[in-house]
Order: sequence, then C-alpha cells, then structure tokens
Amino acid sequence: MPDTVLGIVGGTGVYSIEDLDAAERHAIDTPWGRPSGDLTTGSVDGVDVAFLPRHGDGHVHSPSGIPYRANIAALKMIGATDIVSVSACGSFREDLPPGSFLIVDQYIDRTIARDKSFFGAGCVGHVAFAKPTCARVSSACATAASAAGVAFKNGGTYLAMEGPQFSTLAESRLYREVWGCDVIGMTNMPEAKLAREAEICYAAIAMITDYDCWHPDHGDIDLPAIIATLRANSASAARLLRKLPSILGSERAPCEHGCDTALEHAIVTAPEKRDPELVEMLKTVAGRVLAQ
Repeated sequence: MPDTVLGIVGGTGVYSIEDLDAAERHAIDTPWGRPSGDLTTGSVDGVDVAFLPRHGDGHVHSPSGIPYRANIAALKMIGATDIVSVSACGSFREDLPPGSFLIVDQYIDRTIARDKSFFGAGCVGHVAFAKPTCARVSSACATAASAAGVAFKNGGTYLAMEGPQFSTLAESRLYREVWGCDVIGMTNMPEAKLAREAEICYAAIAMITDYDCWHPDHGDIDLPAIIATLRANSASAARLLRKLPSILGSERAPCEHGCDTALEHAIVTAPEKRDPELVEMLKTVAGRVLAQ
C-alpha cells in the first residue's frame, strides 16, 4: 500500500493550510480541465498533505461552477489516498449551533446542474454508495476535533442543494421536519461521489455558520453574521486539521470499508466496446482496474 497522502479540500473560509513543511505549489492539468486552483503540497508531522481551495484563490467559483471532476482527478494524480472535505453549512438542529461542526456520514443529493461521474457513454461504471463517507477517516476527524477542543457531532445527514440562493422557508422545513436532515450545504455533491469513483477514502466536516431559515428566533440568513462565524470556524478548522495528519499516520493499510477498491466490479461496458478516448481519460482515476 502507498503511504498516506491526505488531500484537504477547503471550502468557504478555508482557503489555505498553515504549518506545512517543505510547501510547494502545483499547477495541474487533468483530462477534465484545471482544478479550482493550484494544489499546495507539503507535510505535517511526517505525513504528506495536499491542499486544494474548492472555490479557488479569492473565491471565484460558485457551487455549481466548481470543476469537481478536475478537483478530484488532480488530487488522485498527486497521490491522495484520503480526502477530508471542509465546508460551510447551515444547521437544521438545535444541538448543532453556529460555530459547531458535524462529521457527515450520509447525503441527500438535490443538485441538478453538475457533472456527477467520470464515467459515461462509451464506458459505464456504477460504484456502491450506500455508505458515502469512509468510517476510518471520519473517526480520525472526530479524534482530531476532540484533541483540538472543537465542539462537534459525529454522524449526520447533509442535504446538498444546487444554490447559489439559500433555501425557501418551505424547503427548509421540508428538509428538517420531513426528511430529517441535519445540515444543508452546496458543495459536497458530486465531490463525494467522484472521490468514490476515484477510489479515494472521503470524509466531510460541516462547519455550521447559521440555522438556515427554519429557526423561529433567527429568521432569514444573515450574511454579516455568517461571515463573523466563518472567521471563528476557520480558526477551529485550522486547529483540527493540524491534529489530523498524525492521527491518520503515515503508514496506510488497505481500507477495511472498501473505498480504495470501489471500482473492482463497477465497470460494466465490455472491453471491446469501450470508447478509447474516454478510457484514456479514465486512466487518471481508474487506471488500477482498467489495467486488469
């Protein structure tokens, strides 16, 4: 097995990573275009780390316009074995107040305008996604949050909306009261799906900025208040991420949950029927199985 390479995808408010030893920037081209921004690599406590700003330098990509496939492909190309996503979210739960974090373990995907797969016409693939996050990496995130003194809840459902507008009150009530979601955000889909297709273990940390619009004492989304909370969340995220590499460790065993072998039986198109151009692109993320 390769040594651990921790990929960190920083969302709103998390645009860089501190304390990287031997930091270098990399401009990477992928078959799916350029990622959101340059990747910064280095090490923390002897563990290799690669950081990618999801929205790009200066926050130039909207949730629908993020080059998700290029982002995951770039992390795969640079050797990422594990990805931790950090993103700003609204809360549907009284016990998840602004300033606290949720380690996500389930999703409901309501996005409609994004490319959600590396596969397609000419090479069809279906990966299992019942458990969309890696329990091992999620557990390491929980341990890091505790060590960093960050208030968090372990396990919950993330409603991925298209955006860029926030929810209507009716939608907020539906997601909270009927569907039982815990947080709402705009960026974890299709990111988590693509990570699974690329056979990279994926975990997600939702940084709570607000109560969406369902809460009777908070009303509409208040952007100045969100920005203030984002600043505090960014500091908490930095402490958590500083602890995480040493908890994961540099020596990596095969994923007991099968994230790193997700494509083993996923490609259903007969080899002689596969589109050569698409196959060539797919070698970046699926080379392990395409070479079999």
